[in-house]
Amino acid sequence: MLQDGAHDAVIIDAEEVDLGDEAAAGPEGGTGGAGGPVRVELAIAGGPHKGAVVTITTTDAAITRRDPLDLLGLPATITVSDGQPALVIDG
Repeated sequence: MLQDGAHDAVIIDAEEVDLGDEAAAGPEGGTGGAGGPVRVELAIAGGPHKGAVVTITTTDAAITRRDPLDLLGLPATITVSDGQPALVIDG
């Protein structure tokens, strides 16, 4: 949905993924960071996709070690490269 490039966003929801869901564990079966995978919903803050909601599940330890509730409302940047999103929390 999003074009390659950087997209400003705001986190509107975040929750740990149920570890019983094998698809969420990844191809190696690992759970990523200390807290396990986290599903993050973000609202795009500008550009042609402003207002669109994007969901990203991540195992990035910089995100998974935080309490999902602490992520709500934080600004973030979604960087898309070759159609693959990467998420960085700005706060």
